[in-house]
Amino acid sequence: MPADRGSERHIAFAPMTAADLDAVRAVEVAAYAHPWSQKHFQDSLLAGYPSVMLLGETLPNDPPQAVRADGRVLLGYLVAMPGVDEVHLLNITVAPAHQRRGWARFMLDALVLWSRGQRAQWLWLEVRQSNTAARRLYEGCGFSQVGLRKGYYPAGHLHREDAVVMSLNLVAPRSAQVAA
Repeated sequence: MPADRGSERHIAFAPMTAADLDAVRAVEVAAYAHPWSQKHFQDSLLAGYPSVMLLGETLPNDPPQAVRADGRVLLGYLVAMPGVDEVHLLNITVAPAHQRRGWARFMLDALVLWSRGQRAQWLWLEVRQSNTAARRLYEGCGFSQVGLRKGYYPAGHLHREDAVVMSLNLVAPRSAQVAA
């Protein structure tokens, strides 16, 4: 389990529901200059896409506004879209107060295991070209850059940013992926 400020934190995955969207959206807005809209999340839930939250027990230094009614803290979440022989990661976010502690890697590893359990052969994602931290994370997990989508993301008034398309072969031995 990733470290969290030197303290152990009991964590659990929970399905994201419509009742969670205000909290999820608050994290999304805090984490990104161009966040997903409430409708993005609602549409994903309505489509039945796997959408999960990573929840942790409250620690003394957690801000009170981050604590949910059930006493747990929203550490992060992900939304994926299954397809034929593949899964597409649509959104993976760690709450800013909990970043750089291994939670993104933890959620990504869980998604890889889930995807393999679904018999997916590939895991796909897009990431902002400027998001070097995320790209390093994905590369460290064995993802490879396979393309570029020009002007994919909004980047301010009348500007767009390219997306790096990455994939992970879920059926190749892990040692072959990391060596590639």
